[in-house]
Amino acid sequence: MKMFFAILACKLAYFFGHLIGRGSSLPGSIALKIYPDILSKITLPEYVIAVTGSNGKTSTAEMITHVLTSQGKKVVTNKEGSNLDAGIAAVLLYNCTFGGKLKADALVLESDERFSKRTFRFFSPTHYVVTNLFRDQLTRNAHPEWVYEYIRESIHGNETLILNADDPLVSLFGKDRENAVWFGMDRQSFSTEENTSVYDDGAFCPNCKSRMKYNYRHFNHIGDYYCENCGHKKHRTDYTVTSADLKNGMITIDGESLIKLSFKSIYNVYNILACYAVCALVGIDKAKIAEEISSYVLKNGRVLEYYLGTSEGTFLLSKHENSISYDQSIRYIVEQNVSCGVIIIVDSVSRRYSTGEVSWLWDIDFGLLNAPCVEHIYLLGAHASDLETRFSYTDIFPEKISEMPDIDAALLKIAAKKHEKLYTITCFSDKAKFLSKVKLK
Repeated sequence: MKMFFAILACKLAYFFGHLIGRGSSLPGSIALKIYPDILSKITLPEYVIAVTGSNGKTSTAEMITHVLTSQGKKVVTNKEGSNLDAGIAAVLLYNCTFGGKLKADALVLESDERFSKRTFRFFSPTHYVVTNLFRDQLTRNAHPEWVYEYIRESIHGNETLILNADDPLVSLFGKDRENAVWFGMDRQSFSTEENTSVYDDGAFCPNCKSRMKYNYRHFNHIGDYYCENCGHKKHRTDYTVTSADLKNGMITIDGESLIKLSFKSIYNVYNILACYAVCALVGIDKAKIAEEISSYVLKNGRVLEYYLGTSEGTFLLSKHENSISYDQSIRYIVEQNVSCGVIIIVDSVSRRYSTGEVSWLWDIDFGLLNAPCVEHIYLLGAHASDLETRFSYTDIFPEKISEMPDIDAALLKIAAKKHEKLYTITCFSDKAKFLSKVKLK
């Protein structure tokens, strides 16, 4: 009876919450108050696929859902980004019968890395993807190795782990495990012998803390690593990007599956590879996976095309307090090699908590913007002066940089100019402040 009332309360709260445009975590919180153990009592489908990690969770989960749905599977997913325990409870219970059976062939969940141990204390995924572990939200997440411990406590042993073999910290989850599947990328033309980032989180082995060595890197600590002291090294991959042509937007997986990229970013390549691995493991034909992912345009609003005045632009959502996310957006801009203006907005650091901590700006390789194709850089928002201070330590000429704290006034001035191309980098907290002032394509 308690289950019935908890599910009923969740369904009603979910329905009325969506009518008034409220968030989707409250219904789950209400249900968990009524019946704290309810998630251990519901009947789940054959496939329960979870995706966690610092970056790429939302995009990977969306692509997995797209492929499974395209092959006739009924999928329940937390597509609204409700990736904490209460949000996941809301999605599950809203889609349950009153008897507690989830009405789906597969459940695909994006799980917040810090809350994963709370989400999966009542049930375990059948397939558990860990995308990567980077410096992310210092105030909330501290060091990646601290987050690693949170995820480790969410792993119970009966899951199939799908792990990024190119990430030395993530790969520790598969140490001495038989039910682990590995994905990664072979050496590519853009791979480097040395670290090219502002900092190096691959300098020391996460297993024994000895000096780490690399055969090559794709970016920061992601690559082909080995420790001469303890033997920790990149695992042989089961699913592999054997060829990646980012300039022309094509990748090949396992030497056979050719996929066209809608977004020519190494981030996108890893997300696609994780999706490909999961879908193959649950029985989807590889040719069908490649067909469905090829040129798939994400619906999650991470990359958007817009007009500002007479200029066309691309909006790149990059997480504040996550320097690698920013670095990849900057690299993407420079690699397009189109004359452009770049808008960077840091107004509110976080939408989850109040902080003015901006030390993470110093981890971002803003010096990459010292490229001939970048004509001007606009620094917007309450932390424009912090950005300008950070830029003063690059080799970019000061006359190419404008500090403009007032976002609305700045966008009016930028709109009055004609740029061959504009790029905008900002985070969830400041996304609406920009998009509300431009015209989306």
